[in-house]
Amino acid sequence: MSNKSVGANPASVAPPMKPHYSNSVRTESGPLLFIAGQVALDADGNLVGEGDIRAQATQVIENIKAIVEANGGALADIAQVTVYVRDIEAFNSISDIRARYFPADGPASAIVEVSALAWPEFLLEIAAVAALPS
Repeated sequence: MSNKSVGANPASVAPPMKPHYSNSVRTESGPLLFIAGQVALDADGNLVGEGDIRAQATQVIENIKAIVEANGGALADIAQVTVYVRDIEAFNSISDIRARYFPADGPASAIVEVSALAWPEFLLEIAAVAALPS
């Protein structure tokens, strides 16, 4: 059972701009897992999806999923993500991918356009925080 409760979207603020995230997420006491920014590298360290933001987004979320599961959790335990993108158009172009992994009451989320990431081939990076089951 997740320590993350249903996302809070009070009527006193505008609803989330996308259905795959929440304005806020409340968690119960329990272990928190802070996940460093993940990029589109597979388990062998090979770049996945050169020049393809959608392939990179899928790999990044799969990496986050693997880390959460290795720590006894699931994607439903993700409480917050920060998405760094080289082109803010990703806000729209990867929305359906994020919705596939976070179909409802998703994590609190921010997306930020940056001028560069660690490698010039990286088109996005996602950092996350999960509230794991006790």
